[in-house]
Amino acid sequence: MPITLEGALALRGNEPIGRYCPMERTLQVIGTRSAIMVLREAFYGATRFDEFTARTGLTDRTTAARLRDFERAGILERRAYREPGQRRRHEYVLTGTGTDLMPVLLALLQWANKHDPPPYPPEVRHHGCDRPVRVVAQCADGHEVEPNDLTVAADGPFGLSTPTSLAAWDPPAGSVVDA
Repeated sequence: MPITLEGALALRGNEPIGRYCPMERTLQVIGTRSAIMVLREAFYGATRFDEFTARTGLTDRTTAARLRDFERAGILERRAYREPGQRRRHEYVLTGTGTDLMPVLLALLQWANKHDPPPYPPEVRHHGCDRPVRVVAQCADGHEVEPNDLTVAADGPFGLSTPTSLAAWDPPAGSVVDA
């Protein structure tokens, strides 16, 4: 049932991929419990610092760190606002980059509901038809695929088209992960 590897991935043997791996690079940004909780609340409509801390139960320091990480990665945009008679504050709004993470969060929810369901599992429904939403892997022609139906290929050493050493590689401009 494994995924088929081609190109440099198939030839790497037991060599670690490290920061060439898009999944590992993504986990550097969203791979903590606190990051997922803050991201969840952003999708649930939280925009203000006090909402994030209250809804997640995280400390102010941890919440501030995750919001900073997400702002730096382009997942959240910080916007100034001022309520009448109050000082200027900031709210945090999902960007297009942040919204692209929706299937990741929905897949985590779907997995948990199936394999470790809480007493009252949340169900995601489509506003348009009120039917349950599910996350699936499918090809561009709409066929659902299983792991043994997939091939992952990468040019160059571990995904680079121009051979270079890991030490000499700089992430592409606009990368969400610092080198």
